[in-house]
Amino acid sequence: MASSSSLKPIFSSPLTSSPTPHSPKKPSSLLSFLHSTTSTPISLKLSSNPPRNNSHPRSKSSAVTNVVLKTDTSPETTSAPSNYSQDLGPPLTKPTILVSEKLGEKGLEVLREFGHVECLYDLSPDQLCSKISSCDALIVRSGTKVTRQVFEASNGRLKVVGRAGVGIDNVDLQAATEFGCLVVNAPTANTVAAAEHGIALLAAMARNVAQADASIKAGKWQRNKYVGVSLVGKTLAVMGFGKVGSEVARRAKGLGMNVIAHDPYAPADRARALGVDLVSFDQAIGTADFISLHMPLTPATSKVFNDETFAKMKKGVRIVNVARGGVIDEDALVKALDSGIVAQAALDVFTKEPPPKDSRLVQHENVTVTPHLGASTKEAQACVAIEIAEAVVGALKGELSATAVNAPMVPPEVLSELSPYVALAEKLGRLAVQLVAGGSGIKSVKVVYKSARDPDDLDTRLLRAMITKGIIEPISSSFVNLVNADFTAKEKGLRISEERIVVDSSPEFPIDSIQVQISNVESKFASGISDNGDISIEGKVKYGTPHLTSVGSFAVDVSLEGNLILCRQVDQPGMIGQVGNILGEHNVNVSFMSVGRTVRRKKAIMAIGVDEKPDKEALKKIGEIPAIEEFVFLKL
Repeated sequence: MASSSSLKPIFSSPLTSSPTPHSPKKPSSLLSFLHSTTSTPISLKLSSNPPRNNSHPRSKSSAVTNVVLKTDTSPETTSAPSNYSQDLGPPLTKPTILVSEKLGEKGLEVLREFGHVECLYDLSPDQLCSKISSCDALIVRSGTKVTRQVFEASNGRLKVVGRAGVGIDNVDLQAATEFGCLVVNAPTANTVAAAEHGIALLAAMARNVAQADASIKAGKWQRNKYVGVSLVGKTLAVMGFGKVGSEVARRAKGLGMNVIAHDPYAPADRARALGVDLVSFDQAIGTADFISLHMPLTPATSKVFNDETFAKMKKGVRIVNVARGGVIDEDALVKALDSGIVAQAALDVFTKEPPPKDSRLVQHENVTVTPHLGASTKEAQACVAIEIAEAVVGALKGELSATAVNAPMVPPEVLSELSPYVALAEKLGRLAVQLVAGGSGIKSVKVVYKSARDPDDLDTRLLRAMITKGIIEPISSSFVNLVNADFTAKEKGLRISEERIVVDSSPEFPIDSIQVQISNVESKFASGISDNGDISIEGKVKYGTPHLTSVGSFAVDVSLEGNLILCRQVDQPGMIGQVGNILGEHNVNVSFMSVGRTVRRKKAIMAIGVDEKPDKEALKKIGEIPAIEEFVFLKL
């Protein structure tokens, strides 16, 4: 799977594409992250038996991604929850947005144009839990802890949490995902401000600016005591080569420093473009004169700078941290400062904020400290407020966001390219699962993407989530959306595999077609079974509209709008007219009709798109036509 490039925020304007056979004629209406479409419940179960991996026998070139999902129990069949909605626009009543920490006025203006905004600061955990059940969105900074208890107390109403900043360690992402709540952040607005503060601390530490300032204000003149060190020619190790780390590296190069970096996920070409060498963790900390920290706080990075790592550093190293306090073991840093392994430290963040007044680290003579000012410029505060406000409003409108942190996270340019295929992916999932006969256990699903592009140049995470969502919703009582689709599939025991096949088509479009295969199941429509024994359907995007292009081994061409009737019939004249007359008599409007056959005058499949659901009498009459061997009605 292709790795994501640097992500920029998608604001609330709809994504658009030029009108081509593969893209919309007008701005596309994107499927909601937060609301599922209604569907007719089907008596099926998701099996917990270990799935088998069925490979595609005719692949020319493929790259396969397997997501193995385990289960507990099978769900009961129920109707879709009443809060499922097909409305992709703003709700009829204004949503309530709770802002629990200070946000710039420009951001509040964006929020007020869309919803009812309540600014309640310094809420205790109990007060937040009491309030959250009446809120659709919550915006926090770093001071509010959004715990599992908060999501439980919301009773399912909370749809989005916005973090005004980059770090999201104060939000329980696992709980948010389980409860179907989208979490978005504002990763770009304060990038330059944080990088500038890192460089400011770097220079101030090297030249003892803070200590010299305090000395003069105390009436002293200690020129000999505060002799500094030069930056030019020194090696700076940037630990975490994301947005802020990259900007710090760019500025450090301008100061004449040799810059190396460690980041297991950073693209090598981006580092080379800045003249930065990517190295291992131990090589970075072992050769650096200065170390600048820009990594997130995760279980893997918690206290990663400890007694062991400090012992590997060059004696006299200097450390700057404008990332997260928890990545440093503060007691270990004090010991390293006392021993001289670390000559100086400049810290903007701490494990506990504010730190204790008697903190040995804060009071240490060789430590320069600031009170978490990395993003604290007037310009950054205004931009963060606008960025998070637009991300939250966009999420409440049901728009896809490049700043979502607990949903498939893809760059804006990829979102724009894939937006026409989002509806196709979900509808193929819904269609495929409705072809499964009641009682058959769904063990595994394979998704095949056909494209002219190299398999590594096709990011399909978003589409996989949409297909998973489409498959699960009709047969589960769970509330399923893009945020929790993978999590719910894991609970239900559904195994998803992906395959990419290179085909001879235009590389201008990311995907030529998507095929969904469900293996080891019986079908209520036998013609939907392909040669390899799987239920198989395939679709394309034509002029911005999802089309079904094959069912089993039969080629068809019908728009996936409204509902669908599939009929297997003897290929003979008059069949379209007979079925069309029955539907017309029962006031059912036909939107599309297509006939696909394998051999002339033998067998054929007629695919009929209808705006309304035919009543039982109409369906009975269709089934009584002598030449029709089987048919099925599918609600999309």
